[in-house]
Amino acid sequence: MQEQEVRLNHANHKEEGELKMGEKFTICEPRTNERKGDEEEEHPLPLMALNHVSRLCRSVKDSIDFYTKVLGFVLIERPPSFNFDGAWLFNYGVGIHLVQAKEDDKLPDPNHLDPMDNHISFQCEDMEAIVQKLNDLNIKYLKRTVDGENGSNIDQLFFNDPDGFMIEICNCENLKLVPAGSLGKIRLPDDRHVPPIEIDGHKDNGSHEKSE
Repeated sequence: MQEQEVRLNHANHKEEGELKMGEKFTICEPRTNERKGDEEEEHPLPLMALNHVSRLCRSVKDSIDFYTKVLGFVLIERPPSFNFDGAWLFNYGVGIHLVQAKEDDKLPDPNHLDPMDNHISFQCEDMEAIVQKLNDLNIKYLKRTVDGENGSNIDQLFFNDPDGFMIEICNCENLKLVPAGSLGKIRLPDDRHVPPIEIDGHKDNGSHEKSE
């Protein structure tokens, strides 16, 4: 990769607030791979797990309330160098990063709900408990069951966050993963992808549940 160091200025900083003015970042352009044919070896990527999903929102406060109260996420500290409105949340080994939107027209219709649209999905071990919670909070949702082989059906719930980004809750582990081709190898995450957690002023690398 050919690297070029760039310092942000008003000419190339199209989206104000994403990075500080004067902050340096690196642009990398692809370079032709000189290895060809049998000389090229396949090396596994050093990826570990999904780190976070980023969401634009009309109101950071409303989105924090939704993800903490509906989905049980925990509000965590952001790097103090960020100079734009937003929030970080974390739980279940994945983060949700909220960013205050500048224009509402970039956001989906919060009243539109279609399982075929883009969404994030959470594995669940008690679907009825989620149904009860959605009913208690008066949240509109769609429910469906996908027939699998040998009676391994998948239950799915679909609903929107306050900004129209769809969320799925499912018991998809009922369906066995079968690679459809010979390319790539499935890697399962281990505990190493869980970041250090600070509880009562003490850091620990183990996994913990939120204490009440």
